[in-house]
Amino acid sequence: MAKNICPTPGFEKLLAATDGSEFSRAALNEAVEIAKACSSKLYVLSVIEINPEYEALLPDITEKAEKELGKHLDAVKAKAKKQGVDCEIIIHQGEDPYEYIISEAKKKKVKMIIMGSHGRTGLKRLMMGSTASRVIGHAPCQVLVVPIKAKK
Repeated sequence: MAKNICPTPGFEKLLAATDGSEFSRAALNEAVEIAKACSSKLYVLSVIEINPEYEALLPDITEKAEKELGKHLDAVKAKAKKQGVDCEIIIHQGEDPYEYIISEAKKKKVKMIIMGSHGRTGLKRLMMGSTASRVIGHAPCQVLVVPIKAKK
């Protein structure tokens, strides 16, 4: 993508979804570049998946995941700020990440959701991750799915 050339007008607000995986890192890089080129507000969303069974066995697992995710998101925000991008971090806890992604996209009235093609989910689909495919199916806006090979 050429620097400082917005690919399309109207990208005032963007939402990047991340789970900290290599796939989402490529998408975050692209999201920051687009936000910079378009002078967009960038929302970076992450969902800590909660499984009640694991919570009962390992009560500290959510707290540990939240700390790790917080470090990752702080680094994302610092990178965006360094690039001159206005960035806001959003964290949710729940079972279906795609529902939170769609909900935030509607609430923030974003023009595009940017995400990786796969995530940390143990169940992988042949061509695309289940969260990405659900977001595409329910999104109120455009969705840019970034392959890992786009990593810079």
